[in-house]
Amino acid sequence: MKSVLHKANTRGHADHGWLDTHHTFSFANYYDPERMNFGVLRVLNDDIVSGGRGFGTHPHDNMEIISIPLEGDLEHQDSMGNKFVIEKGDVQVMSAGTGIFHSEYNRNKDRLTNFLQIWVIPNKTNVEPRYDQLSFKAEDRINRFQQVISPNAEDEGVWIHQDAWFNMANLEAGFELSYNINKKGNGLYVFVLEGDVTVNGQALNKRDGLGLWDLEEVYFKADSNAELLLMEVPMNMN
Repeated sequence: MKSVLHKANTRGHADHGWLDTHHTFSFANYYDPERMNFGVLRVLNDDIVSGGRGFGTHPHDNMEIISIPLEGDLEHQDSMGNKFVIEKGDVQVMSAGTGIFHSEYNRNKDRLTNFLQIWVIPNKTNVEPRYDQLSFKAEDRINRFQQVISPNAEDEGVWIHQDAWFNMANLEAGFELSYNINKKGNGLYVFVLEGDVTVNGQALNKRDGLGLWDLEEVYFKADSNAELLLMEVPMNMN
């Protein structure tokens, strides 16, 4: 087994006034050659957007872009004609492919929105751009893994162009469970949304990240009530 630990207070940080953001991996003005990615997981941004503010129309291509609201909601518009609101409990996916333009705004002027912006390098380039969004019930992930992303349209959750599986879990203090890697050669990046948890003997706290690879099973014990996001991704960038 190999591992890499990213404590919450070691993340890159930028405060733009309307946007307070932490970067687990190099992004924008934050650059660390030791923190470029975890396999095909390229971006993990923890964004807090002020009321009524947001990201104006901007382009993307050849990237799988995932948005997971943790508090508040975002209004999304794109060049494919989509106009939707994503809320806490939703998971949104865009396959940028040959190219898209989109914008995201906190439509509420009286409260902040906190969401995760995640980029995964795809296994197919120049695909037709696509959009997908699903809602998930928090009660369905109490003391179990709730799959929210997979490589297959037929499976539970939304799908992306990559052999990746994302799961969320809300664990009660003292609860233990294990996760089995779906595909040989994949690694698992664990991001703690809330609480405290021990993963394969490593104690983690809120907003800590732990990457594990060259293993088949990962063990979890909740040291307090904890909320987790698990991102299983290929470690080979090719």
